[in-house]
This record gives sequence, C-alpha cells and structure tokens, in this order.
Amino acid sequence: MEQVIEAIRELFPSFSNAAIQRIEKLPQSGSDRIYFRIYTTAGDTFIATYNLNVKENNTFIYYSNHFGLHQLPVPRIFACNEAQDLYIQEDLGTESLLNKLEQYGHNDYTYGLFKKSLAQLARLQIKGHAGLDYNYTLTAREFGKQAIMSDLLYCKYYFLDTLKLPYDKQGMLDDFEALSTYLTRTEYKYFMFRDFQSRNIIVNNDEVYFIDYQGGMQGALQYDVASLLWQAKAELSDEWKTSLLDYYMDELDTLLENPVDRVSFVSQYNGYVLIRLLQVLGAYGFRGLFERKAHFLASIPLALRNLKWFVENKRIGITLPVFDKVLRTIVQEDIISRFETTVADENTPLVVKVNSFSYKKGIPADTSANGGGFVFDCRGILNPGRFDEYKPLSGQDKPVQDFLEQRTRMNEFLNSVFDIVDINVEDYIRRGFDSLMINFGCTGGQHRSVFAAEQTARHLRNKYKVKVVLEHTNSKNWVGGAGSEL
Repeated sequence: MEQVIEAIRELFPSFSNAAIQRIEKLPQSGSDRIYFRIYTTAGDTFIATYNLNVKENNTFIYYSNHFGLHQLPVPRIFACNEAQDLYIQEDLGTESLLNKLEQYGHNDYTYGLFKKSLAQLARLQIKGHAGLDYNYTLTAREFGKQAIMSDLLYCKYYFLDTLKLPYDKQGMLDDFEALSTYLTRTEYKYFMFRDFQSRNIIVNNDEVYFIDYQGGMQGALQYDVASLLWQAKAELSDEWKTSLLDYYMDELDTLLENPVDRVSFVSQYNGYVLIRLLQVLGAYGFRGLFERKAHFLASIPLALRNLKWFVENKRIGITLPVFDKVLRTIVQEDIISRFETTVADENTPLVVKVNSFSYKKGIPADTSANGGGFVFDCRGILNPGRFDEYKPLSGQDKPVQDFLEQRTRMNEFLNSVFDIVDINVEDYIRRGFDSLMINFGCTGGQHRSVFAAEQTARHLRNKYKVKVVLEHTNSKNWVGGAGSEL
C-alpha cells in the first residue's frame, strides 16, 4: 500500500496545487478496487481508486466523462496515471441513500430521495444513452438473452443446486430459455446501470449522485428500477414500490418521444424484478455458501422473503411451469429457516467474553467456573511489531489494522475462527447457557491478538446481537481496553 500511496502523491499535483494533508485508505467493499480519501490543507477531499483491472478503469472513466458532458449526476474524473491503474475523482461524500433510509426510516424525506433517484435514473438512461460508445462495456454490449440466461444459471448453480432439491432440470432450462426470450422483446433499450441500488446512490446536500456504474451496458429500462425498488435491504412497502414505479414512468414520458405503454412495460418490469431477485440470490449464494462470508449468508433469508412476496403476489406475462414450481418450493419456511441465524434477545443469558493476551504472561483464567473456552494462537500471522513504525501502536490503531488485513493471512485466519466459534454461540443461545470465553494470544498481546479479539467481538455482536465483554489483558492503558462491553 505504501507504493500506491506514493503514486497518489505523485499524480495529485497534475491537476491541483493544494498540499496533501493525509491519505486514508477506505474500507474495502465486495470488489477488488481499493479506495483512498485524500485530505488537503485547503479542506478539500478527493477519492483515489487503485484497480489492476485497467479495462474496468477505462470504462468507468469514459462513462463518467460522457455522462458529465450531459450534466448527469456522476463524479468528475480529475486525473489518471500512465499505467491506468490509478485515478482520482470527485469526492461526493459518504452518505448513501441506504444510510439515509437506515437513519430516517420510511418517511416523506426518504420517499422524496427515492423520487429524486428515479428522476435522475431516467435522465441517465435516456440522455446518457445518446452518443454513448458501447464498445467500452466490460462484457457484452447489450444485456440481452445471453446475459439473462447467465444470471439465471448463476442462481441455479450457486443457490438452487446447493439445496439439493429434485426438479426437472431440462424443463427448468426450457423455462429459462422462454423467459430470457420474452424479456429481450422490449422496445425500451437504453443505458442500463446494471447495479442500481441504494448503496450506489450518494446523497449530498439532499441531492443524489451515482457511483459504480462501470458494469453498465445497453439494456431494458425496467432492470434498473427493479433493482432499486426491490433491493432486499431497503424493505420498501408494496405501496412505495407501486407509487414510485408510476412516478418513474411519468418521468420517462417527459424524456421519450411517445408515452410508455404501461401494461407492456409493467409486465416486463415484473419479469426483470424476478431476474434481479434471482441474480442477487445467486450472488449471496456464491459469496455466502462458497466463500463463507458472514454478511452474505445473513442476507439470504431476507432475499428469500423478498422473493416469496413476489412469487405470491406478482405475475409476469409468460407461463413457466417447472420454474414456478421450484420458486414456490424454495420460499417455503423450512427452506428459509435453514439460513436464518439464531439471534439473542434481551432475555438471552449468554455473555461472551473475548480476550487478547500475551503468551509470555499466560492464558487468561476463566472466572465463570465453566473451565475455559476457545484459545486461538495468532503467532502464525506476520507480526506488525517487527516493523518500527508499528511498534508503539496496537491492534486498535488503523495502520496496524491495514497491515494485518492487507499484508497477512489474518482475514483467512479469522474466517476459520468464525466458522468454529459460530457453532458454539448458536448452540449456547438455543440452550440458554450463560457464559462462553474466547481467547486470542500472540507474543506480546499488543497487535495480532488485539485485532483478532476486536474483529471477533464485532462479528458476534453484528451477527448474533449477543452481549460481548471485550478485554485486552496486556493493554489496560489503551483506550477502550479492559472490560469494554459491546
């Protein structure tokens, strides 16, 4: 990361005379892109993106410049290095539409933000399409039959087949073929964002801006609005979905030469809702069931309940007998319950005590009379304490956290820890046990064990809502050290 930060410092003066105060690495999302926030002494901030996928970078930069010419709400690109693996863009802020929804709930203010998002989406799709060179797309130029089939098969392989349910496989493929053919017969093909959801909509001074559209291609207008309104995390009511779809079609009428044929549009919209729900379910299956990422595993029940409501209440303009039967099977309660996590409530007696310790001083004693618990040895992880700049710091400090996440196998280590610990936590919650102890040790009890304990405490709180007492036994002088309860 030091080389990337230095490259940012070299690129920045190509467009700005301001002095850089500091560069801060941002939390990494699901992609391989690495983001940094640049702070200047003038008080301005910028976003630097490092990405080895040069074609993806070029696509994003081209789209951004093209949309900017049409005065669409996207970030400005200020500079790109010669290797094309690093570029600097406008910082639109940190508050997404999802953040606003979580903060304010489903009220008039957030409803208004959704309306603004849909109005700007319509402009991006129609005006952004004009003169756009689709040769820059990352995959196919158009989201057509092949792309729809790909999304359906993605869900089949990474989710449906993992359930090991009996079904007519050839009949399913025939239904996939029929559905993909039906959905490609639309007259409304313009720019398709491809991942238009509330996390990719930034709210700044109550205006909306879009990010992460590099996967865009030509496609049906309905896909993007289906992606936003049916995002499982947003949990929009049917009333909101219906009224916002009507508002979106009203906006389209102001941009298109002829008014939208609403019967046909809504019928195909429902089909794209189904495609989007299945694509998301496939992604959750891959990230959760195959890559064992807890966040995606926890999202599967919500996605299934979203699909359940759709299957029971909506219809598309085509008959799919085998596919419909499979869909109705996977949204049954016994299937959904397979993925639902046992969560603590206010009456749950379990308290999980998570400790970091130094092997030089010994494993912490268990005072609960249960005889102890898990002990994990972190000494197989590269020690930040070997490097002078990290010696005075601890696993609670961001530079050490970045080192462990980016330069060691700590994330792999912790994923394995979570797989083991989660079994006991779920069982202890169900059986009404009141105590579990988890210890992480390293040589000095300062860097690796502290980071591992912090991350484990956060994981258990987020996933199980269980009471956690976190103690760094070799660091009682650190802020937030001994006995902090999460």
